[in-house]
Amino acid sequence: MNEIHLLLLLHLLGATIWVGGHILLSVIILPQVWKEKSVEKLFAFESRYEWIGMPALAVMLITGVRMAYLYNVRITTWFAFKTPIETVISLKLLCLFSLVLFALSAQCFVLPRLKTNIEKLPLMAFHILSVTCISIVMLVLGSFVRYGGISL
Repeated sequence: MNEIHLLLLLHLLGATIWVGGHILLSVIILPQVWKEKSVEKLFAFESRYEWIGMPALAVMLITGVRMAYLYNVRITTWFAFKTPIETVISLKLLCLFSLVLFALSAQCFVLPRLKTNIEKLPLMAFHILSVTCISIVMLVLGSFVRYGGISL
């Protein structure tokens, strides 16, 4: 097994945990929370998932950067959109930045208020569904590497 294959396997394992957890949150947990108008299940899921979800995200970040370098996409060419592989990597990085902004917003503003105010649930639902959709988009973008990337 060569380095890129091992990195890809680790990256896919991280994606499985990250995307799968967010799909579970969106499709199973969020509808229950919405129906019961009780956020305890949401906070319980978050506390149980965070210990595996955040390391999975870190693994994807580390392996993704390393694979980018193995594909000769250096930090100096990120967001250049000159080659199909650079385009995939740049779009995935834009998605990652969006995820970070949603995470900061949720952790700093939405979740603290949601603990005492159920009226913040629609805003939290928007965050959850947005992160889930962005994560799926990242998964789809990653699949294009197999075909040499995408051209805009």
